[in-house]
Amino acid sequence: MPEIAKPRILSGMRPTGRLHLGNYVGALQNWIQLQNPYESYHFVADWHMLTTDYASTGELQTDTREMVTDWLAAGLDPSKCTMFVQSRLPEHAELHLLFSMISSLGWLERVPTYKEQLENVKDRDLHTYGFLGYPVLQSADILMYKPYGVPVGEDQVPHVELTREISRRFNHLYQPVFPEPEALLTPSPRLPGTDGRKMSKSYGNAIFLSDPPEVASKKVAGMMTDPARKRRWDKGNPDVCPVFDFHKILSSTEVVERVNRECRTAEIGCVECKKLMAHSVNEFLDPIRERRRAFEQNPNQIWEILEAGTCRARVVAQTTMNEVRSAMNLVHK
Repeated sequence: MPEIAKPRILSGMRPTGRLHLGNYVGALQNWIQLQNPYESYHFVADWHMLTTDYASTGELQTDTREMVTDWLAAGLDPSKCTMFVQSRLPEHAELHLLFSMISSLGWLERVPTYKEQLENVKDRDLHTYGFLGYPVLQSADILMYKPYGVPVGEDQVPHVELTREISRRFNHLYQPVFPEPEALLTPSPRLPGTDGRKMSKSYGNAIFLSDPPEVASKKVAGMMTDPARKRRWDKGNPDVCPVFDFHKILSSTEVVERVNRECRTAEIGCVECKKLMAHSVNEFLDPIRERRRAFEQNPNQIWEILEAGTCRARVVAQTTMNEVRSAMNLVHK
């Protein structure tokens, strides 16, 4: 019997260098779990990085290599998924251009992250055509591969909805070419940083997948805990403690139940709780570190994997663009 084709998914990341536990819990873990039941495509979104960091490209190649090394070390398997570089495929730029012709300005101005970043990012000029239009580029990235779904966090759901809107408009104006992909939400809760805020490289509150054991342990030791618990004998509330958020994701059921019970009765102090957490963090990171060292010894392997994946993605992209040009009567005979 012929093999039944798997449904396809696609997602990408901006190349920002080494990844942290927040990146893993928020996206990468989901990618790894989905690579078996789905035909998975994952790309280095280097053009997307330019929409906000167009003046800082000096570390782009290094950051790409470091990020993809973490993908592989964490468990993405190039034999099960296709990893590629966005900028190596000019078809993405062409589809972005064509989609921009049919995308309403109002759609883009209503994207929540547009106004949010304009208000919050003060060290760069984001009043650019590229920044306003990056959701259209994102739609082109997605629809190029006609996926069933897009693994995203909740903050990216409006972008997937815009993609569906562009798909509907294209199909209505010309002919049916594109699906309307679903947003596949990441099941895990957001992991806070060591200071209780969102974990972010720019906040300096991140525990990286590549941190040595002593560095990870030191970061855990300095984590914020329940602010109302000031003395060892004060009873705590794990529900408001960032350390307990880590426990719930990384520790065994036995440890989670113990910390939840003994923190509330002051049987365990914050120092001991953090030591248990540091053990769980390092136990989780040890195999990732080991796999990372193997890839670091042969950095050319990273580029070879990306080149092979880009070649596979190019076949799909060229097929899609042939359909698009035909639908729009852009094929000249």
